[in-house]
Amino acid sequence: MGRIFETRKHTMFARWDKMSKAFTRVGKEIAMAVKAGGASPDGNPALRRAIQNARSVNMPKDKVEAAIKKASGDGAESYDEVFYEGYAPHGVAVMVETATDNPTRTVANVRVCFNKKNGNLGTSGSVAFQFNRMAVFRLDPEGIDQEELELELIDHGLEEMGEGEGEKGEPVIVVRGQFNDFGSLQKAIEDRGLTVISSGAEYVPTTTVDLPEDQANEVLELIDRLEQDDDVQRVFHNLA
Repeated sequence: MGRIFETRKHTMFARWDKMSKAFTRVGKEIAMAVKAGGASPDGNPALRRAIQNARSVNMPKDKVEAAIKKASGDGAESYDEVFYEGYAPHGVAVMVETATDNPTRTVANVRVCFNKKNGNLGTSGSVAFQFNRMAVFRLDPEGIDQEELELELIDHGLEEMGEGEGEKGEPVIVVRGQFNDFGSLQKAIEDRGLTVISSGAEYVPTTTVDLPEDQANEVLELIDRLEQDDDVQRVFHNLA
């Protein structure tokens, strides 16, 4: 009975850790969006995206409102978006997106993660050429005719559309286009009244690396360690 309790307790803490990390990530998104475009979602598409992303991780409405208020007040914390590039074990390319108020601390922490897990932190541009920066929207599939939507969005920058999973494992429709078409796609989706689960810029690999399970697990250990860092927002890689 004791072992079962300990397992449940570990699972509960792991779930809370993941939720806390998600809230921190979205809170920084909100802060950067407010700083760049103001505290009104109506006139700030980046803030609308951040609020959608907050909903996707079940961030309570009062916490979202508090984050917006905090970001628009005097002495609000200021974060910069900084990317780091490198290689995980076995030649897997890794892009690390961070939001930081102290790049010196952040690069030191990222370097430690790579070194501890047999990876190598590279220079700017060392792996970015292996990824396309794309606008990605995850939509609630209810009531959507995918073929019809695909035809409607092609003129607004759609490159590919398919089925996937949201933050909570729920089924979603994934819409992708070049990042330069983000605004056009976002407006087209909003004009059609579609429910956006989450949206943002993502680095999609142009090719992927297939590895046996034991080697793939080494790569995933590095990715997991990076994702646990408070300054890291997201990690992109080309592991198949």
